[in-house]
Amino acid sequence: MYRGKRISVVIPCHNEEDGIRTVIEQMPPIVDEILVVDNASTDRTAEVARELGARVVFEGRKGYGRAYKTGFAKARGDIIVTMDGDGTYPPDSIPLLLHVLIEERIDFMTARRWRSRSGEDKSPIRLLGNAILSGTTVALFFKFIIDSQSGMWVFRREVLSKVQPRSDTMALSQELKILAFTHPALRCMEMPIYYGERIGVSKLNLWRDGFGNLFHLFKLRLTLGRQRRAARVMELPLSEGETVSARAQQLR
Repeated sequence: MYRGKRISVVIPCHNEEDGIRTVIEQMPPIVDEILVVDNASTDRTAEVARELGARVVFEGRKGYGRAYKTGFAKARGDIIVTMDGDGTYPPDSIPLLLHVLIEERIDFMTARRWRSRSGEDKSPIRLLGNAILSGTTVALFFKFIIDSQSGMWVFRREVLSKVQPRSDTMALSQELKILAFTHPALRCMEMPIYYGERIGVSKLNLWRDGFGNLFHLFKLRLTLGRQRRAARVMELPLSEGETVSARAQQLR
């Protein structure tokens, strides 16, 4: 427990038996639950995670977003922390991020990858891709998010019912941030962190996932306003004799 709040760390994994060991072993005692989502792994990821005390849930449908949505539904914590199972995000940064979240009354926090602890630079292609996607996010949604592709977030559980991300792919990362930062009732911020070197083989396809995320940004820009209007209308109480289907018809 931290300040009366139960902390869950959700980690999606596809064939990360080497990385997940390092991540779990570095997890601070402040964490109440480590939830590993085994996303159709064919190695010993699930076995290693269980041996080290993590709770493992299986999601057979491949997809970064799909794994996270399954993990969010199964997590028991009041506050949810996310990170990858490859060792790139530092578990020892969790106490500081939680402290800021609680003290500043933040609802959703995303961790900005500031610099590598080893001093090594990221590949130019990755830096360029992140810059293009983050710049496009700023231009389309008018929210200054420096690292729109970061996979480490800290947020209160109730945020999920307000934003309801839909993507099953890598685009869930940017979608969740955009939905949170543009929500009028949520307090959000971005915090810098150090990041580590990846353990194991990367599953990211730079070109496919990069262009897929870029397309998703434009699609989300076109649909976000309608989704928000629909949510507001459906939250209003039904008038006498009005049905849900009739209310939905108003949105077309």
